Amino acid sequence: MGEGANSLFPNYGSRYGLTFVKGEGSRLWDEQGKEYLDLMSGIAVTNLGHVPKQVTERLKAQIDQLWHTSNLFHIPNQEKLAQLLTANSCGDAVFFCNSGAEANEAAIKLARRYFNKVLGKPEQYEIITFQQSFHGRTLATLTATGQDKVKDGFAPLPEGFVFAPYNDAEALKQLIGPKTCAIMLEMVQGEGGVNRAEPEFIKQVTALCEQHGLLLIIDEIQTGIGRTGKLFAYEHYGIQPDIFTLAKGLGSGMPIGAMVGKEKLREAFSAGSHGSTFGGNYLSTTAGVATLETILNEKLSERAAEMGDYIVNELSKQLADNPLVKEVRGLGLLIGIECTQPVADLVTTLQEQAVLVISAGPNVIRLAPSLLITKEDVDRGISVIRSVLSKQAAAAVQ
Repeated sequence: MGEGANSLFPNYGSRYGLTFVKGEGSRLWDEQGKEYLDLMSGIAVTNLGHVPKQVTERLKAQIDQLWHTSNLFHIPNQEKLAQLLTANSCGDAVFFCNSGAEANEAAIKLARRYFNKVLGKPEQYEIITFQQSFHGRTLATLTATGQDKVKDGFAPLPEGFVFAPYNDAEALKQLIGPKTCAIMLEMVQGEGGVNRAEPEFIKQVTALCEQHGLLLIIDEIQTGIGRTGKLFAYEHYGIQPDIFTLAKGLGSGMPIGAMVGKEKLREAFSAGSHGSTFGGNYLSTTAGVATLETILNEKLSERAAEMGDYIVNELSKQLADNPLVKEVRGLGLLIGIECTQPVADLVTTLQEQAVLVISAGPNVIRLAPSLLITKEDVDRGISVIRSVLSKQAAAAVQ
């Protein structure tokens, strides 16, 4: 722990006893020079690995030129990144911000303002989200989140959100009413336990949106930018959301968020309706362009699909006889190992074995490695995970 740690608010609790000083690809090194295999990518952020050359070179060039002018002026790479996103998605217009929470906040504001100002239906402002979802830490996005733990102590919460059970279309139908304007969900609930949306459920969600004239908002903060085996997770389901949001993997670690929407929504975000001082700045969009071009040019979404299938199959096979493991599931390189007990101690033990993973809820070990991770590194990680879980299972029966 550094000397300045006591100058920080303790909102992150007791951090892991590690301080990293260098990163490259799927490797991190701590202050003592110990090398770690990174299977969490800074919570699904460093999709190209740590300090990727494709991004570093462009960032260095931009740093020597210009950092900030504000959105009162044209920012060429902001426009280029927006064009890349719309050309490779179902969206038509982009708003840039600094984080996933801000992107989801923008999506919530856009949905409300579209119904209020464009459709002339101010009474329709309610958004249906789902239990075990996670949408951010701003006051609106934590209220939209389907987990009570993030809301503790922040009452009164803003009205306008109701919650349905995930993958339950019948329950969802019952919640749609005269106030409903949108349905917001993740294709894979990352923080909620790596829970995948069922295809039939998504089919019914889209049908309900069409039937009732609702907007469909897809939170792609964790699943977007190639992680699930498609550039965007909604593509697995053959749908076109009205709005989708991005952040984590878009900037290779540079703070950036994006909200992408359909043409019909453009009028709702008229001049002065929303903004961000730092959103879409020179550095973040330079990183975004370099990251997205690399993923597209090197077909890394396809690589993530292949490597993800390999990891799930190998883990399922090698952990099949382990009574501690309930299920291995995932989509692309967003993978969960559900256990029969809390996994916090297992995450720490894996760190001690120089393998970095993260939890997804109390009982799920989450893997979110770089899209460029090698098979050799994958096999090494699987071997360590198998060994740690085997020892834990053996200890449990003694």
